Amino acid sequence: MSLLSPDSQITEVDDPKLVVTALRRELTALRSMGGERVTPIERVAVRTVRLDPLLWLASQYGSDGGDGEAGTVSTQQVYWASRNGDYAVAGLGVVDEVSGDRFEELTALRQRIATISSGVRYYGGLRFDDEAAVSTEWSAFGGFRFVLPRIEVESHADWTEIRVTVRPDSEEDVRAAIREVDALTFEDLSISVAPISPVYREDLPDLAGWTRNIEWSLDAFSRTRLGKIVLARRATFGFSSVVDPAELLSRLRGATSNCYHFLFNSPDGSAFVGASPERLFKLSGSSIWSEAVAGTRPRGATEGDDDQLRDELLLSEKDQREHQFVRQSIKDTLAGMCSELEVDVRPSEMKLARGRHLVSRVRGELAPEFDAIDLVTALHPTPAVGGHPTPDAVRAIARLEPFDRGWYASPVGWVAADGAEFAVGIRSGLVHGKRLSLYSGAGIVGGSTPESEWAEIENKILDFISVFDSDEPSGLQ
Repeated sequence: MSLLSPDSQITEVDDPKLVVTALRRELTALRSMGGERVTPIERVAVRTVRLDPLLWLASQYGSDGGDGEAGTVSTQQVYWASRNGDYAVAGLGVVDEVSGDRFEELTALRQRIATISSGVRYYGGLRFDDEAAVSTEWSAFGGFRFVLPRIEVESHADWTEIRVTVRPDSEEDVRAAIREVDALTFEDLSISVAPISPVYREDLPDLAGWTRNIEWSLDAFSRTRLGKIVLARRATFGFSSVVDPAELLSRLRGATSNCYHFLFNSPDGSAFVGASPERLFKLSGSSIWSEAVAGTRPRGATEGDDDQLRDELLLSEKDQREHQFVRQSIKDTLAGMCSELEVDVRPSEMKLARGRHLVSRVRGELAPEFDAIDLVTALHPTPAVGGHPTPDAVRAIARLEPFDRGWYASPVGWVAADGAEFAVGIRSGLVHGKRLSLYSGAGIVGGSTPESEWAEIENKILDFISVFDSDEPSGLQ
């Protein structure tokens, strides 16, 4: 049995088919201990051969996540995979949740983490702007929401650990955990091969509205202190059948290397999914890593074209200027929070499957009076997703964009007592029933044109469009 103490033993099984039996046995033993345990939460764990957590998540059709009827698909799902692939975890169900409407309420998450052992991770994210009006489609996500999953499947190089978290002082909670475990499957893991074919597309704003927003921004640069604004578009695709978020992300993962991959369900069943190349920060102990990402070019069709586009990006005065806003902002923010800080003097290239960015990496040592919650609220939003000066840009975004960004371009990731890691939730979409709304933005500075920035966003959402089983509906732009 594995509890929260780090020296606990973990049951090992060679055959994934035996995982449910082993977990049930451990939970039954924990239940028989009654009120002998005093910790607020405890875990049992089983280790087996390596499984794909995302494939496992997409294959679960028995657990209710503790908030529905038995036999239904859980709406309480999370998936998180680090950019370099060294950490991937899928979660099902919820043991504990910390949520709120305003960022100032994130102190509740800090207090919750202080009561649990290191290694226990809460997964979730924030809204882009907690002062902006909340639309219906984003209302269930709240201003922020972090969950501790009931069941976690975490992959490593050669093995997988499956954990079940319970409240040992609640007989009913342990019983519920046993029921949920009984509904799981760890064999014949697969995803549907049914076509994902859109039947319509709607763009908001359309090209005319986009052009007006760009023209307003260019005029503002000459008459206000605004120097950069990141404007986004929403492309909504409709399908003939319900879109499965885990299946969609599984397809997307194969087309988006060198990215964070994530899925966060809300209580109403909608899901925020994405493949983001951008790290907001990683914290391990007191060591912090962050990065400035801004300035974009596509990949070339040939090696020669690719080299030319790389050189064009590295030598572009416009892109270097856009990038400098982001790098300087992150540097200034972290300088007041770190005892040591190193920032790349010049940006280098971040190469992706369909595009490339300028990136400057940041390394530091966080001062003892600050923690992960401080970093989230201090760094978000960076000029890479807001603009410069950031408060002016965010206010302008609220006026100009005819939709709610929700969690798009916001911190998503995990936080624990001993560390945290957050990506910026770009290259992302909201799945709700038969609809998929894709969000993507472009940094607007002096010299930007509506046509080139529209094309840049089209290239960014191609990662999603490429996993559709047919060409996207035409004539809708």
